[in-house]
Formats: sequence, structure tokens, C-alpha cells
Amino acid sequence: MFALCDANSMYASCEKVFDPRIRNKPVVVLTNNDGCICAACGIAKRLGVGKKFVPYFQVKKELEAAGVVIRSSNYELYADLSQRMMDTCARFAPDINVYSIDECFLYYGKEATPPQEGWTALATQIRKTVWREVRLPICVGIGPTPTLAKVANHAAKKVEGFKGVAVLDTQATRKDVLSQMGVTEVWGIGKRLGLRLNALGIDTAWQLANRDPSQIRKEFSIIVENTVRELNGEVRHTWDSVRAAKKEIYSTRSFGNRITEFNELRSALASHAETVAIKLRKQKSLTASMTLFATSSPHDAEGYFRRSHFHRFTVPTNDTRNIVNVIESAMVQLYQSGVRYYKCGVGLLDLHDEGLFQYDLFSPSNDNAKLMSCMDNINAKYGRSTVQMAAKGFEQKFAMRREFLSPQYTTKWSDIPKILC
Repeated sequence: MFALCDANSMYASCEKVFDPRIRNKPVVVLTNNDGCICAACGIAKRLGVGKKFVPYFQVKKELEAAGVVIRSSNYELYADLSQRMMDTCARFAPDINVYSIDECFLYYGKEATPPQEGWTALATQIRKTVWREVRLPICVGIGPTPTLAKVANHAAKKVEGFKGVAVLDTQATRKDVLSQMGVTEVWGIGKRLGLRLNALGIDTAWQLANRDPSQIRKEFSIIVENTVRELNGEVRHTWDSVRAAKKEIYSTRSFGNRITEFNELRSALASHAETVAIKLRKQKSLTASMTLFATSSPHDAEGYFRRSHFHRFTVPTNDTRNIVNVIESAMVQLYQSGVRYYKCGVGLLDLHDEGLFQYDLFSPSNDNAKLMSCMDNINAKYGRSTVQMAAKGFEQKFAMRREFLSPQYTTKWSDIPKILC
């Protein structure tokens, strides 16, 4: 059996943990540079405000009129509370897989027998313990496969009759829940894939579960076949497949203030290049190609400007130096005098497994694995950017605009809550 523990409106819920004044108020959290709404608490959702990914400036007056509390993304706080949540959940199972900042799978074994108190009582205990010790509201779904655990978690949140806890341990319960789920609400079934399934008359998760897996594989892929089999209780996902290596790695961010200088844009791109290179090495991959872009804002009166540059490496690499070196030649194409740049980014494409890639005898790699490992270890021990590329610059010029930032209650000495008696 698998259990999926998922925090409700994670970012907005984290904002309420140390601030009792806003616990009964609608709260929305904004993305980088206070650009768009990325999270809204349940109260805000019930008021009909806080729709995700809507630009903040478009709904600012509406939010003010509704008395909504605005917060900038406080990643330091969210990461720490996430770790506390995962540590608490881990006490209730022999194995845990952290899926994202607000989700984790608990694994109880292939032939797991129900605990003495029953699966529902266990899920309820997990939920109550996380609330009592971390003060985060979570939903817990339990099922015989990871996909069914996801389905159960969906039911715990959105299907009438379940109040934060759902267990799919019988055929009747599974059919009831799947019949009420749209096919695009199934884990791994996106909008485009959903349209193709709809064309075949598959509108609900239950209809998908009743299709022949072999035929689904012929018409779609082995991934969709595995989903069908998992909906029928056959485990097809392992921990490795649940968190497979990424096929593309990007680092992008809008600037807190517009930039116009050549060196500023180059430094920003170098910072992104350093970030993607670290992520690339972390998943033990090599990149064969790279894309860079720089753009102004489509809302600026001066007109929209966007340029991109594509580079293919002769030999796939994960060395930060090789990735950063591409920027110099790309700048000729990306930079234009007079443009007020709003955003830039770097993406690594065509990724290969570091341990399986076959090098060319006549094109040897110039990566320095020991140097990169040394840099990563130093930065892991002493903090990000302790050792960095000089092209990135030494002054922090691209700090995010976070005008509504709450205190970093658990990671910054000056922000530790004070209790006056």
C-alpha cells in the first residue's frame, strides 16, 4: 500500500503558521518579483479570488476590495516547514519518497497488511499529527499503487463524503471515486492527452481504467498503459520512475527592475547558466545542446523585444565553464542597445545519462569532473555561490522584488518569533 500526503495550498498555509492575525483571512501568495498569483488559501478560493497565474497588477484592486492578505514567496520559510512536514510523515511508514515541496509518498510494502486500527484511522492519525506538530493542513490518500494513492488524495480533497482522508481498499470505493473523476484529473494525463482520450469516448478515470492496457499502449504509449494498469491495482511505478531524471532543465527569472546594460544581461545569463549546470550534475546528466533567451515585457510601451540563441555542444558536457562560455557568443544576438530587459533564461536540452554516454574517440571531453565536484561540495557545505564563476559578477544585482515578504521565522535569527509574557 501507498499513502500520499499532500499539503493544502502549501505556500498560503505556511504564511499562516506563525502569523495568527491572518489565519482566518483570505491569503494569496505571489510568484517571483510579485508577478502572478501562485497560491491561494481555501478562504480566498471560496471568495472567488486568487486564481492561479493571473498577473497581480490585473487583480490588485479586486484583492484589496475583498480584504485579501498579499504575501511574496518566502521560499526559505516554505522549505523549512516542508522538511518538518516530511520528517513528521516519515515516522508513520518504513519508506518515504519526497515527491515535491508539498507532497510525499509513504510505502508500506508489497503485501502490506492493514494496521490494527485500520488504514483510515492511520491516515487520520497522520493528518492530525502534522497539524498538531507543524500546523500545516494536509490530506492523506491511501491506495495499492502510487496512482491510486494520488486518486485517493484527490478524493480526500474534492469528492463529497471524504474529509481530508480517503482509502481505496475496496473495488466499490475505487469505482465510486474513479467514476467522479475527469480523465485529466488522473496523475500523468494532461490536457492534450485528455482531448485525445475524449475523442475515443474516455471522459472519466473509470472509463480509462476499463480500457485494454495493451490497446492503450498501441494508441498512446507505455506510460499511459502503466497508468491504466495502476488504476487497476497493478504497481508499475517504482521510486525511480516516480522521480525520473528531467529531459530538460531551465532556469529563468524576471528582473526586479528592468536592465539595459550589456554587462548586466551577461551576468544574469551567467547566473542562470551556473544554476542549470548544478542541477544537471545533481541528476548525473550531460547536455548536448543549450538555448538562451532575453526579452522585454509585452506590457512595456516601447514594444516587445525577444531574442533567443541555440548552441549545440561538440561533446556533451556538464561542466559549468563550458556552459558559461557559450554566453559570450550569444550576447551578440541577444543584446540590443536601448532595450529594457524584463526577463532572461537558460535551458539545457538533449540530456544524456552521464554513466551511459559513449564518447567519440576523436572528440574527447574537456570536462573537469573533480573541479566541478569540488565546487559543488564547497557550495553545499558553506552556502550557495561560495565558489562561483567570475562571469556571474560579485555584486547581487538581480535580487527578487518581494514587497510583501513575511519574516523568515525559522531560518533567520532576527526573524525568530518573540513571545512577550
